[in-house]
Amino acid sequence: MAGVLLFGGSVAGGVANLAPTRTFASGETITVPVDPAQKPGVYIASDTRVTYDCSITGGSGQARLARTTGSQKVTAGGAVWEQFLVINAPAKGDYQLTCTNQEQAAVRYGVGRDAFSAVGGITGGLAALILVPAAGLLVAIGGTITVLVRRSGARKRLAVGG
Repeated sequence: MAGVLLFGGSVAGGVANLAPTRTFASGETITVPVDPAQKPGVYIASDTRVTYDCSITGGSGQARLARTTGSQKVTAGGAVWEQFLVINAPAKGDYQLTCTNQEQAAVRYGVGRDAFSAVGGITGGLAALILVPAAGLLVAIGGTITVLVRRSGARKRLAVGG
């Protein structure tokens, strides 16, 4: 039971940490504190397909935006966020991010963690799901062996003394 709870908690925590923490509208420039170790990603929430153009400047080095492979989606706050870019920054710092789209659509952009960074939380949860019950099973087997050895020894002593 503890393994299941740890697994569920780590998966939920891993996915919740992906959701964009900073959101902005098309054409708006936001300052984003970027730490390359946190693996930041850029997300979009839109009901329609749009053509976007994003740029990043500032910080203590030349950052660039790279397309993601595949489709990573996160649902948070009633919106479905799809990661479409990752921020590759050479150093920690504040960067200015702007995204625009030409279509007249309700579009929100956001910055959160890269979807592949959740793998650590899910892997840790999976390990807990397997290792906690396995540890309990080993303790039970060890206890059973101890009881059987002691009973056998007690019976032998009774048989010799009796």
